[in-house]
Amino acid sequence: MDPMLIVIAVLAVLTLVGGLWLVSGRRRRGQAPPEVSAHKPLDRDQALPTAGPEGVGERPGSPGEAPGAGEGAGGAVATLERPESIPGRMQRLRARLAGSGGFGKAVLSVLSRGDLSESDWEEIEDTLLTSDLGVEVTMELMDGLRTQAKVLGTSDPEAIRGVLRSGLLELVDPAMDRSLNLTRPAPAEGADLPAGAAPAAAILMVGVNGTGKTTTCGKLARVLVAQDKAVVMGAADTFRAAAAEQLSTWGQRVGVEVVRSEREGADPASVAFDAVRAAAGQGADVVLIDTAGRLQNKAGLMDELGKIKRVMGKIAPVGEILLVLDATTGQNGMRQAQVFSEAVGVTGIVLTKLDGTAKGGIVVTVQRELGVPVKLVGLGEGADDLAPFDPEGFVDALLA
Repeated sequence: MDPMLIVIAVLAVLTLVGGLWLVSGRRRRGQAPPEVSAHKPLDRDQALPTAGPEGVGERPGSPGEAPGAGEGAGGAVATLERPESIPGRMQRLRARLAGSGGFGKAVLSVLSRGDLSESDWEEIEDTLLTSDLGVEVTMELMDGLRTQAKVLGTSDPEAIRGVLRSGLLELVDPAMDRSLNLTRPAPAEGADLPAGAAPAAAILMVGVNGTGKTTTCGKLARVLVAQDKAVVMGAADTFRAAAAEQLSTWGQRVGVEVVRSEREGADPASVAFDAVRAAAGQGADVVLIDTAGRLQNKAGLMDELGKIKRVMGKIAPVGEILLVLDATTGQNGMRQAQVFSEAVGVTGIVLTKLDGTAKGGIVVTVQRELGVPVKLVGLGEGADDLAPFDPEGFVDALLA
């Protein structure tokens, strides 16, 4: 045989054996061959995980983790989620309202006993006072109940229920306008806007630490997306390290851009301004601004909130300032509400955690004290557990 052919054959065999050895070695070390991607993209029908409590991710990809935590290294993007529609939210959340304080049910059970003694009336009064209604509101409701009981008697449970329902509904005040102001404003004089751009409706979220502002901001973005609104969010909480990442993850899930600063401790007013300007440039309908939690007795921090509002106003007036309150704080939340209202002029309340231990009467008290309506309520930790407040549904749940 030709010596040259023998050499060629030997080299071919060695090359084949070497290649097999290399692939086998990679597999033993858990590596993929060069031609195969080491990351499998998310299935297009696979939704990102549901949200956990604020600042806590339940598993990779949940709010609270860095953007892209649920994506492959190759840049595979999960399918955008479809937020639940408003009618669907209302139907599902009405049932949960039944857990938001049972004072209506407790009062109804006493009224249904028949001939009421003075101790029965005292029991009703005590129940109302411990439900966060406040002394003034309790006395007002008690006077109405006593008067109607004398007129109608207390032997007809349905009549009694109707009287109580009417009294509670009047206190909750269904005539209040609970719609969000989403009208796009005219630009401020001298506004620094791109040619032809129009400002988006601006919503500023404020409140103390721990009420769930960032989570509520993300959930509100979902509500607006479900209404086919184009939304931009601004991460003006520049002091909490995870806040911008958390808000970005909420935005990624529904295709909402988040304007943020890469520098921790950046001027929050500057971030808010950039977000409002970016929203106008993109033709967005609404811009949501998340702010850092602040104690109501810290004058410097409250002044900073006023600065954020003023700087945003250089583009266009802020149409909605929503105060996020934890419903479980009860009367303790009233001082918070008053100070924030004085600082920035609150236009609406978002009550979070209005389930479980919340007593429900805070709805009446905060509206009475501030003269502004409860516009949204949160009744759980799910991504779509935020809905417009329904006065009649709330009262009926109390009496269910």
